[in-house]
Amino acid sequence: MLVPILIIDVALVAWSLHLMQEAIAHREFSLMLAGTLVAISAAGLVVVYFLMGSCLVHLTQMSNHSYSYF
Repeated sequence: MLVPILIIDVALVAWSLHLMQEAIAHREFSLMLAGTLVAISAAGLVVVYFLMGSCLVHLTQMSNHSYSYF
């Protein structure tokens, strides 16, 4: 599952860089803003992936423990 997420993330970063280059070439603020937002979403995707991965590992480990009350 990590490979597709990384491929999507690399594509988002490449698109972000392309938007920012176009923004500089055409001197448009909106393209720079769009590139920044795409880069932030790529970073957010990676952060959420690793946070959810560690959360699911923690929940799986908790469910594997057997609790004895006596």
